[in-house]
Amino acid sequence: MPLDFQLVLLRRMADHNPDLVEEARRQLGVSVADMRETNKRWQAMVRSPRSRTAAGRYRSILGEPESVLPRRLGDIGCEARHWALPLWPELRFEVLVGPDGNVWNEWLVRAPGAPAPKLKTLDDLVPWSCTVDEVARAFAPARPLEGTAPTRWGLAFTAPGRDGTRHEVVAEFTWGLLQRTAVRV
Repeated sequence: MPLDFQLVLLRRMADHNPDLVEEARRQLGVSVADMRETNKRWQAMVRSPRSRTAAGRYRSILGEPESVLPRRLGDIGCEARHWALPLWPELRFEVLVGPDGNVWNEWLVRAPGAPAPKLKTLDDLVPWSCTVDEVARAFAPARPLEGTAPTRWGLAFTAPGRDGTRHEVVAEFTWGLLQRTAVRV
């Protein structure tokens, strides 16, 4: 089932990076039709009136988490559940689950012990190379922006170009993974 879930992630990423998605789809050995059918089943499951909770859905699709870690967000505790996905071995799919069992967030994060990318300039912001939290830390202070879909996020920040000139930048993420950047003119 991790294969199906990876296809769901790729489907949303295809809007921004069809070439990367096509390469990943070929690497996974699935057709465009397979990807569409998988996404159709996922959407039906999510929208079903008898659907499991989001936390239960991830466990049923991905199995037991690789790790479950306590996390604090301000004054509130939650669980960070992590699953490995073969397509992105240096990342983990993280689901933050609140004390009431509701999912607060779901996205890709860097795996423990995996080397983080060195983000110093605009040239380092390559699609699929870094996560939301990595970009926010590297170019602090970053301002979160509302995404165009539930699985999308944006960040606004200032970053230097190759020549050191600082630019206002907007970065777009899908499932927590960088998809594209745009320099504000």
